[in-house]
Amino acid sequence: MTQDQTPDQCGFYMPAEWAHHDACWMMWPCRQEVWTDIAATKQDYAAVAHAIAQFEPVIMAVRPEDMVEARHILGSDITLAETPLDDSWARDAGPCFLIDGAGNRAGVNFTFNAWGESYHPYAADDAFAEFVLSQTGARQFRSKLIAEGGGICVDGEGTLLTTETCFPNSNRNPDWSRAEIEAELQSMLGVKKVIWLPGNDLETETNGHIDGIAMFVAPGQVLIEDGDEPGDPWGEIKRANIRALDGQMDAEGRPIHLTLIPEALAAESDSDKFCRSYVNGYFANGGFIMPKYGIPADDVAREIFEDVMPGRDIVSVSINALATGGGGIHCITQQVPSA
Repeated sequence: MTQDQTPDQCGFYMPAEWAHHDACWMMWPCRQEVWTDIAATKQDYAAVAHAIAQFEPVIMAVRPEDMVEARHILGSDITLAETPLDDSWARDAGPCFLIDGAGNRAGVNFTFNAWGESYHPYAADDAFAEFVLSQTGARQFRSKLIAEGGGICVDGEGTLLTTETCFPNSNRNPDWSRAEIEAELQSMLGVKKVIWLPGNDLETETNGHIDGIAMFVAPGQVLIEDGDEPGDPWGEIKRANIRALDGQMDAEGRPIHLTLIPEALAAESDSDKFCRSYVNGYFANGGFIMPKYGIPADDVAREIFEDVMPGRDIVSVSINALATGGGGIHCITQQVPSA
């Protein structure tokens, strides 16, 4: 870090995703090798963008050579921001935004290495967080920790969830101990307690990001993937994550209540990295954008979201093309919280 003080020392903290947003950032799909059908994926991105735009402004980062195509597909209600890109995962390449409760906004620019150098090049995506912060006028804090936004989930009141299989992985931070990673997350994001879940070492695209496993839906309330679905190859992995959260207290000393949600196990795909996670959705102002796969579990998941998010409009968007890239709606979005 080059700054003299950390965000925590300056009074900044990462708010919960259900806090009010000024906008949502996305990145237009551009890395051909990621997708089974990139043309269909672009339609899914557009559908997600328009769903969010019902609730808040959406800004789509687009490579110069893709501007004409993006404008044609997205129409006029999505703002375009021209910038170099390598890939299309705004959650991971973008900044983690912070506020201080006094009308100021900042953001953490974690180091990005494309999920353990899984893809090349990635220099443009490593520069993306700085671009977004400059566009939003937010103060920038840099961190040498290699981390992605999809690897963390906060309640906005001092508690953070992450996984053992991700940031401590040797493909990211081989010279950092878990205690050092935890201390950096606390100082950069203004959290008081880090809860470590085992994660998922079989999920090799992100090495078990938390946003494919569990999410805070309110202070003291976590939605987590069910480990007892018949025929689930990751059932024991999910049960281990549930056990790690069971009986936990948050930073305020409240017991954490767990609600189980299924995965889209019945969704058919030829992609071995197909994202089946319903928790991988997006809080919008007054709404929640959830994935839809065209299977009966969609309705089960929707009812659960309606129960745990009373008063929010639940909007489902088909992501069968998007999901072939190994991520979902949360992965392709990054909220800008209101200061």
